[in-house]
Amino acid sequence: MLKTKTVIQYEQRTAQYFIENLGNGVELEMVLISSGNFPMGAPEDEEGRNEGERPQHPVAVTSFWMGKYPVTQGQYEAIMGKNPSHFKGDNLPVERVSWYDAVEFCDRLSQYTGKQYRLPSEAEWEYACRAGTTTPFHFGETIISELANYKAEYTYGDGSKGIYRGETTPVGSFEVANAFGLYDMHGNVWEWCVDHWHGNYENAPTNGSAWVEPENKDKNRSRVLRGGSWLNNPETCRSAYRLFNSPDYDHLAFGLRVVCVVGGSSRTLV
Repeated sequence: MLKTKTVIQYEQRTAQYFIENLGNGVELEMVLISSGNFPMGAPEDEEGRNEGERPQHPVAVTSFWMGKYPVTQGQYEAIMGKNPSHFKGDNLPVERVSWYDAVEFCDRLSQYTGKQYRLPSEAEWEYACRAGTTTPFHFGETIISELANYKAEYTYGDGSKGIYRGETTPVGSFEVANAFGLYDMHGNVWEWCVDHWHGNYENAPTNGSAWVEPENKDKNRSRVLRGGSWLNNPETCRSAYRLFNSPDYDHLAFGLRVVCVVGGSSRTLV
Protein backbone atom coordinates (compact mmCIF):
# COMPACT_ATOMS: atom_id res chain seq x y z
CA MET A 1 0.00 0.00 0.00
CA LEU A 2 1.27 3.46 -0.83
CA LYS A 3 2.12 5.77 2.03
CA THR A 4 0.07 8.92 2.49
CA LYS A 5 2.59 11.24 0.87
CA THR A 6 2.59 9.22 -2.35
CA VAL A 7 -1.15 9.44 -2.92
CA ILE A 8 -1.61 10.68 -6.46
CA GLN A 9 -2.95 14.20 -6.67
CA TYR A 10 -3.94 16.05 -9.79
CA GLU A 11 -5.94 19.05 -10.78
CA GLN A 12 -8.48 18.94 -13.59
CA ARG A 13 -9.03 22.16 -15.47
CA THR A 14 -10.74 23.23 -18.66
CA ALA A 15 -8.37 23.29 -21.62
CA GLN A 16 -8.46 25.41 -24.78
CA TYR A 17 -7.55 23.55 -27.92
CA PHE A 18 -7.75 23.44 -31.69
CA ILE A 19 -7.75 20.48 -34.06
CA GLU A 20 -5.60 20.18 -37.15
CA ASN A 21 -7.07 18.04 -39.95
CA LEU A 22 -4.30 15.97 -41.54
CA GLY A 23 -6.56 14.23 -44.05
CA ASN A 24 -8.25 10.83 -44.26
CA GLY A 25 -9.76 11.23 -40.82
CA VAL A 26 -6.41 11.83 -39.11
CA GLU A 27 -6.42 14.74 -36.65
CA LEU A 28 -3.85 16.47 -34.46
CA GLU A 29 -5.17 18.05 -31.27
CA MET A 30 -3.26 21.04 -29.90
CA VAL A 31 -3.67 22.37 -26.34
CA LEU A 32 -3.01 25.93 -25.19
CA ILE A 33 -0.16 26.27 -22.69
CA SER A 34 -0.60 29.65 -21.04
CA SER A 35 2.26 31.99 -20.10
CA GLY A 36 3.86 31.73 -16.70
CA ASN A 37 6.93 31.35 -14.54
CA PHE A 38 8.40 28.23 -12.97
CA PRO A 39 11.55 26.91 -11.28
CA MET A 40 13.29 24.77 -13.93
CA GLY A 41 15.32 21.80 -12.76
CA ALA A 42 15.28 19.55 -9.73
CA PRO A 43 15.33 20.82 -6.14
CA GLU A 44 18.25 19.72 -4.00
CA ASP A 45 16.20 17.18 -2.05
CA GLU A 46 14.59 15.38 -5.01
CA GLU A 47 15.39 11.68 -5.17
CA GLY A 48 17.38 10.73 -8.26
CA ARG A 49 18.43 14.29 -9.07
CA ASN A 50 21.74 14.78 -10.84
CA GLU A 51 24.02 17.67 -11.70
CA GLY A 52 22.54 17.90 -15.19
CA GLU A 53 19.32 19.14 -13.58
CA ARG A 54 21.04 21.87 -11.58
CA PRO A 55 21.10 24.66 -10.69
CA GLN A 56 17.38 25.06 -10.37
CA HIS A 57 16.57 28.47 -11.84
CA PRO A 58 13.54 30.68 -12.57
CA VAL A 59 12.24 30.72 -16.15
CA ALA A 60 9.48 32.83 -17.72
CA VAL A 61 7.61 31.13 -20.56
CA THR A 62 5.41 32.75 -23.20
CA SER A 63 2.19 30.97 -24.21
CA PHE A 64 2.22 28.38 -27.00
CA TRP A 65 0.22 25.43 -28.30
CA MET A 66 1.42 21.89 -27.67
CA GLY A 67 0.31 18.46 -28.85
CA LYS A 68 -2.15 16.90 -26.44
CA TYR A 69 -0.37 13.59 -27.04
CA PRO A 70 2.94 12.45 -28.49
CA VAL A 71 2.79 12.32 -32.29
CA THR A 72 1.12 9.07 -33.32
CA GLN A 73 2.07 6.74 -36.13
CA GLY A 74 -1.09 7.68 -37.98
CA GLN A 75 -0.20 11.38 -37.80
CA TYR A 76 3.42 10.78 -38.75
CA GLU A 77 2.50 8.66 -41.76
CA ALA A 78 -0.11 11.20 -42.90
CA ILE A 79 2.62 13.86 -43.15
CA MET A 80 5.76 11.84 -43.94
CA GLY A 81 4.28 9.00 -46.01
CA LYS A 82 6.09 6.36 -43.98
CA ASN A 83 6.11 4.74 -40.55
CA PRO A 84 9.49 3.82 -39.04
CA SER A 85 8.09 2.40 -35.79
CA HIS A 86 9.01 -0.97 -34.31
CA PHE A 87 5.66 -1.36 -32.52
CA LYS A 88 2.93 -0.89 -35.10
CA GLY A 89 -0.42 0.81 -34.56
CA ASP A 90 -1.99 4.03 -35.83
CA ASN A 91 -2.71 5.28 -32.30
CA LEU A 92 0.63 4.22 -30.85
CA PRO A 93 3.29 6.93 -30.56
CA VAL A 94 5.67 7.00 -33.48
CA GLU A 95 9.17 5.86 -32.50
CA ARG A 96 12.52 5.15 -34.09
CA VAL A 97 12.55 8.85 -34.96
CA SER A 98 15.83 10.78 -34.97
CA TRP A 99 16.04 14.47 -34.11
CA TYR A 100 16.51 15.22 -37.81
CA ASP A 101 13.39 13.16 -38.60
CA ALA A 102 11.45 15.05 -35.93
CA VAL A 103 12.52 18.42 -37.35
CA GLU A 104 11.58 17.31 -40.87
CA PHE A 105 8.15 16.25 -39.61
CA CYS A 106 7.64 19.70 -38.10
CA ASP A 107 8.76 21.38 -41.32
CA ARG A 108 6.40 19.31 -43.47
CA LEU A 109 3.55 19.80 -41.00
CA SER A 110 4.13 23.55 -41.22
CA GLN A 111 4.00 23.42 -45.00
CA TYR A 112 0.83 21.33 -44.94
CA THR A 113 -1.06 23.50 -42.44
CA GLY A 114 0.36 26.96 -43.13
CA LYS A 115 1.15 27.32 -39.41
CA GLN A 116 4.54 27.30 -37.73
CA TYR A 117 5.20 23.96 -36.05
CA ARG A 118 8.43 23.00 -34.31
CA LEU A 119 9.84 20.95 -31.47
CA PRO A 120 9.55 22.43 -27.97
CA SER A 121 12.45 24.02 -26.18
CA GLU A 122 13.57 22.19 -23.07
CA ALA A 123 12.12 24.95 -20.92
CA GLU A 124 8.77 24.81 -22.72
CA TRP A 125 8.67 21.04 -22.36
CA GLU A 126 9.36 21.05 -18.62
CA TYR A 127 6.97 23.95 -18.01
CA ALA A 128 4.22 22.13 -19.92
CA CYS A 129 4.95 18.85 -18.14
CA ARG A 130 4.90 20.32 -14.65
CA ALA A 131 1.75 22.38 -15.26
CA GLY A 132 2.30 24.34 -12.07
CA THR A 133 3.58 21.46 -9.94
CA THR A 134 6.94 21.18 -8.17
CA THR A 135 6.83 17.46 -7.38
CA PRO A 136 8.92 14.90 -9.31
CA PHE A 137 5.86 14.00 -11.42
CA HIS A 138 2.90 16.17 -12.32
CA PHE A 139 0.63 13.77 -10.45
CA GLY A 140 2.66 13.70 -7.24
CA GLU A 141 5.69 12.42 -5.36
CA THR A 142 5.83 9.03 -7.06
CA ILE A 143 4.80 7.17 -10.19
CA ILE A 144 2.72 4.01 -10.60
CA SER A 145 2.04 1.84 -13.63
CA GLU A 146 -1.68 2.65 -13.52
CA LEU A 147 -0.78 6.20 -14.57
CA ALA A 148 2.17 5.80 -16.94
CA ASN A 149 4.03 3.35 -19.18
CA TYR A 150 7.56 2.76 -17.88
CA LYS A 151 9.73 -0.05 -16.49
CA ALA A 152 7.57 -0.65 -13.43
CA GLU A 153 9.67 -3.58 -12.24
CA TYR A 154 11.53 -0.76 -10.44
CA THR A 155 10.14 1.76 -7.98
CA TYR A 156 10.64 5.42 -7.18
CA GLY A 157 10.40 6.82 -3.65
CA ASP A 158 7.71 5.01 -1.70
CA GLY A 159 5.97 3.77 -4.83
CA SER A 160 5.15 0.15 -5.52
CA LYS A 161 6.12 -2.20 -8.34
CA GLY A 162 3.61 -2.53 -11.14
CA ILE A 163 3.07 -3.80 -14.67
CA TYR A 164 6.03 -3.61 -17.04
CA ARG A 165 4.37 -3.71 -20.45
CA GLY A 166 7.54 -4.01 -22.51
CA GLU A 167 6.18 -1.93 -25.39
CA THR A 168 4.51 1.37 -26.19
CA THR A 169 0.86 1.96 -25.35
CA PRO A 170 -1.77 3.90 -27.34
CA VAL A 171 -1.59 7.61 -26.59
CA GLY A 172 -4.04 8.75 -23.94
CA SER A 173 -4.36 5.25 -22.45
CA PHE A 174 -3.96 6.66 -18.95
CA GLU A 175 -6.86 8.78 -17.83
CA VAL A 176 -5.00 11.39 -15.79
CA ALA A 177 -3.97 14.44 -17.81
CA ASN A 178 -1.94 17.19 -16.19
CA ALA A 179 -3.47 20.55 -15.36
CA PHE A 180 -2.80 21.83 -18.91
CA GLY A 181 -4.67 18.87 -20.40
CA LEU A 182 -1.58 16.99 -21.69
CA TYR A 183 -1.24 13.21 -21.63
CA ASP A 184 1.73 10.82 -21.61
CA MET A 185 4.24 13.38 -20.37
CA HIS A 186 5.82 10.70 -18.18
CA GLY A 187 6.91 7.50 -19.96
CA ASN A 188 5.78 5.86 -23.21
CA VAL A 189 8.36 7.53 -25.52
CA TRP A 190 11.16 10.03 -25.09
CA GLU A 191 10.37 13.34 -26.77
CA TRP A 192 12.98 15.36 -28.69
CA CYS A 193 13.54 19.03 -27.86
CA VAL A 194 15.19 21.73 -29.97
CA ASP A 195 18.08 22.31 -27.58
CA HIS A 196 21.67 21.25 -27.85
CA TRP A 197 22.85 19.29 -24.82
CA HIS A 198 24.57 21.22 -22.05
CA GLY A 199 25.89 19.41 -18.98
CA ASN A 200 24.11 21.68 -16.52
CA TYR A 201 22.05 24.88 -16.37
CA GLU A 202 24.87 27.34 -15.78
CA ASN A 203 24.15 30.35 -18.05
CA ALA A 204 20.97 28.75 -19.44
CA PRO A 205 18.33 31.06 -20.98
CA THR A 206 15.65 32.24 -18.57
CA ASN A 207 13.04 33.30 -21.15
CA GLY A 208 11.91 29.84 -22.26
CA SER A 209 13.88 29.89 -25.52
CA ALA A 210 15.90 26.96 -26.84
CA TRP A 211 19.56 26.81 -25.83
CA VAL A 212 21.32 26.25 -29.14
CA GLU A 213 24.78 26.94 -30.50
CA PRO A 214 25.50 28.74 -33.81
CA GLU A 215 24.77 26.55 -36.83
CA ASN A 216 28.40 26.41 -37.87
CA LYS A 217 29.58 25.16 -34.47
CA ASP A 218 29.57 21.39 -33.89
CA LYS A 219 26.66 20.69 -36.23
CA ASN A 220 26.10 17.14 -34.96
CA ARG A 221 26.20 18.04 -31.27
CA SER A 222 23.85 15.97 -29.11
CA ARG A 223 20.26 17.11 -28.64
CA VAL A 224 17.97 16.77 -25.62
CA LEU A 225 15.13 14.33 -25.01
CA ARG A 226 12.60 14.47 -22.20
CA GLY A 227 9.95 12.41 -20.44
CA GLY A 228 11.27 8.86 -20.10
CA SER A 229 9.84 5.87 -21.93
CA TRP A 230 8.30 2.40 -21.75
CA LEU A 231 11.85 1.02 -21.59
CA ASN A 232 13.20 3.11 -18.72
CA ASN A 233 13.25 3.16 -14.93
CA PRO A 234 10.81 5.46 -13.11
CA GLU A 235 13.37 8.06 -12.02
CA THR A 236 14.10 8.88 -15.67
CA CYS A 237 10.43 9.79 -16.13
CA ARG A 238 10.66 12.71 -13.67
CA SER A 239 9.71 16.17 -14.90
CA ALA A 240 13.29 17.38 -14.40
CA TYR A 241 15.15 14.44 -15.96
CA ARG A 242 17.25 15.12 -19.06
CA LEU A 243 18.60 12.68 -21.66
CA PHE A 244 20.78 13.43 -24.67
CA ASN A 245 21.73 11.64 -27.84
CA SER A 246 23.13 12.21 -31.31
CA PRO A 247 20.62 14.00 -33.57
CA ASP A 248 20.92 11.27 -36.22
CA TYR A 249 20.18 8.42 -33.79
CA ASP A 250 16.77 6.78 -33.83
CA HIS A 251 15.59 4.29 -31.23
CA LEU A 252 12.39 2.37 -30.50
CA ALA A 253 11.91 4.60 -27.45
CA PHE A 254 12.47 7.96 -29.23
CA GLY A 255 9.46 9.95 -30.43
CA LEU A 256 8.26 13.56 -30.45
CA ARG A 257 5.59 16.05 -29.48
CA VAL A 258 5.03 19.25 -31.42
CA VAL A 259 4.56 22.90 -30.55
CA CYS A 260 2.66 25.46 -32.62
CA VAL A 261 3.67 29.09 -32.27
CA VAL A 262 0.66 30.70 -33.94
CA GLY A 263 -2.91 30.88 -32.73
CA GLY A 264 -5.71 28.68 -33.86
CA SER A 265 -9.44 28.84 -33.35
CA SER A 266 -10.03 27.42 -29.88
CA ARG A 267 -12.84 25.44 -28.34
CA THR A 268 -13.43 24.30 -24.79
CA LEU A 269 -12.66 20.75 -23.71
CA VAL A 270 -13.43 19.44 -20.24
